[in-house]
Amino acid sequence: MNRTASDVILAPSLLSVDWTRAGEQVSELERLGVEWLHFDAMDGHFVPNLSFGALFLKAMRRACNLHFDAHLMVANVADRLEEFLEAGAQSISVHAENQPHLHRLVHTVKDGGAMAGVVLNPATPLEVLDWILPDLDYVLIMSVNPGFGGQKFLPFSLSKIEQLARKRSETGLNFKIQVDGGVSPSNVGELVRAGVDIVVAGSAVFAPPKPLSETVGAMRAGIESAFQIQV
Repeated sequence: MNRTASDVILAPSLLSVDWTRAGEQVSELERLGVEWLHFDAMDGHFVPNLSFGALFLKAMRRACNLHFDAHLMVANVADRLEEFLEAGAQSISVHAENQPHLHRLVHTVKDGGAMAGVVLNPATPLEVLDWILPDLDYVLIMSVNPGFGGQKFLPFSLSKIEQLARKRSETGLNFKIQVDGGVSPSNVGELVRAGVDIVVAGSAVFAPPKPLSETVGAMRAGIESAFQIQV
C-alpha cells in the first residue's frame, strides 16, 4: 500500500483540550487544516476516570465541521451507541475487552452510518480480532493503559502495530490502523512507518504555552519524516 504523508490523519484528542477554551481551540484546529477530532469518552467504571459524554460532541459541532471520532471507554457501551451517533459521531470505536457481543456492536455502529472500530488495550492480543477484522473500518491500538492523558508510550506497542500491519497485508484487508497514547513528534514517524494511518495525540498537541500552530506543525513534521528517504 503506497502512502504519502497527506494520507495519514492527525486526530487531536480533546481529553487534553483547555476546557475553558474548547470551542475556540477546536475552531483553530480546523483553520490549521486538521481533519479529525478524537473524543475519549470515559465513565469511571471501565477506566478509572471521568471525561465527557455525547453532549460534548454535540456542543463541539457548533464550533467546527471536522470528522468526530468517538472512543467509548464505558462499561455499558451498547446503551450509549445511539446517543453518540445522534450527537454526530462519524466513527466510533469500542473495546474488545468488555464486549461479549462485539460483532453486534460493530454492525450497530455501521448501520447507524458511522465507521466502526475496535480498540485493544496494551495487554490484549491481536488474535481476538481474527473473526471480526473483515467487518472493521479501523483498529485502535492503545499504546498506554487507557484512562488518563499524558502517559508515556509503551515500547512494545510498536511491535503490535507492525504485526497488525502484516496481518492486514497478508489478508488483503483495508482497515486503517489507529494509535493512541504517548504519541509525540519524536516517535510518530516510527509509528507511521510501522503502518499507522490515524494518529491520536492529546498532550503533544494541547501543550501550553506553545501555540497550536507550533504543536500541530511539529506533529506533521514527524509524520512527514516517515516518508523521507533513509540514507
